[in-house]
Amino acid sequence: MTTAIEKEIVSLLEKADKKAITLLYDNYADALYGVIKKIIIDDETAQDVLQESFIKIWRYSKKYDSTKAKLFTWLYRIAYNTAIDKIRSLKNKTGNEVQIETSSVYKISTNTLNEDVLDIKKHLKSLDEKYQIVLHALFFEGMTQQEASEELDMPLGTVKSRLKIGLRELKKIYHT
Repeated sequence: MTTAIEKEIVSLLEKADKKAITLLYDNYADALYGVIKKIIIDDETAQDVLQESFIKIWRYSKKYDSTKAKLFTWLYRIAYNTAIDKIRSLKNKTGNEVQIETSSVYKISTNTLNEDVLDIKKHLKSLDEKYQIVLHALFFEGMTQQEASEELDMPLGTVKSRLKIGLRELKKIYHT
């Protein structure tokens, strides 16, 4: 059941009225902060993620479709995915620092490169377009799965499935 405040917020979002973000914050910030805190322990980082979430909510407000999800469900997904993305980025920053002294990037000889892999864009074109689009967004445009989901306007689960299937199809090509 949709409440009057939800209807008002959705109406304001559709009009890109800035009052919507205030109402969203007043009515949902605590609940979304609770969602984020289940993922991120540090209060300061959780506050940052909440702020990032509201920025994304405003940026993608025109994409909200009340026939696909309730307002809170949509807000929840954005906050949850933003928190997960933050955890991943923090892990990448702390766990994968480049060690130039031990790097072997400059030591690769050309005879160790698999020439079949160098034509990946050509092989990518042999896949169904729906897989091409996702793989291109993730690997050639450097998007995260969440960003691809938002940019391509498709559910995150669909992005993940198409990534998995697309990679499996490319693997078949390279292992023949």
